[in-house]
Amino acid sequence: MTSYATRRGGRTGVTMWRVLSQGPEQHIAPDGVMDLMWYQDRLVVAGPDTRTMIAATRPGEVTWGLQLAPGVACALLGVPAHELTDQRVELSELVNLPRSLAYSFEDDASDALEQVFVTLWNRTDPDRSVLRCAASLDRAARDGLSVRETAKIHDLSERSLRRLSNANFGYGPKTLMQIHRFQRALHLARAGLPLSEAATTAGYVDQAHFNRECKRLTGQTPFELTRAA
Repeated sequence: MTSYATRRGGRTGVTMWRVLSQGPEQHIAPDGVMDLMWYQDRLVVAGPDTRTMIAATRPGEVTWGLQLAPGVACALLGVPAHELTDQRVELSELVNLPRSLAYSFEDDASDALEQVFVTLWNRTDPDRSVLRCAASLDRAARDGLSVRETAKIHDLSERSLRRLSNANFGYGPKTLMQIHRFQRALHLARAGLPLSEAATTAGYVDQAHFNRECKRLTGQTPFELTRAA
């Protein structure tokens, strides 16, 4: 069972989330984003996924996370996203936090996680123009634009577009578009829309197309994923 407590963090567009586990493992489908998490008493960076990841959990265990806006992880960590693809890495392996800072995760994990984020943000002071570009590339992928169309509207060569996409999202613009399309179709299906309608509304040719891509990304069919929600 998953529950969410979300709020926006100013111009950064950060979203706080909370997950309560009810079993020995949790399946996380690709969603095209990166997260900073408090997971099993550790600060962990969840890199961009290209396939379903399985996290070992304990019943009743709570994980808190910050879903980072496009480009933010790369800016804060100083590491291109593609170096973290399909990985879970402890934050301490990527950055050094000041020892003088004390984060009370036991008392208020969500507040402590936000303090860590603010510390990283203030220390790096990300270039807003770079973040705006990343956000625009993400919108293009969500809108289902092709690589050629996205490159043209951003006045980029397709090679430069792929480089930027890999740095900010962990994979190329085509893969990012496919993951966003999959997530949209899955959201529509879980909201009660028939699978065939959810597929075409999200941009698939037909339900069979959705089925194939869902199987490739998660190892499960849309029916299995919606039933498990």
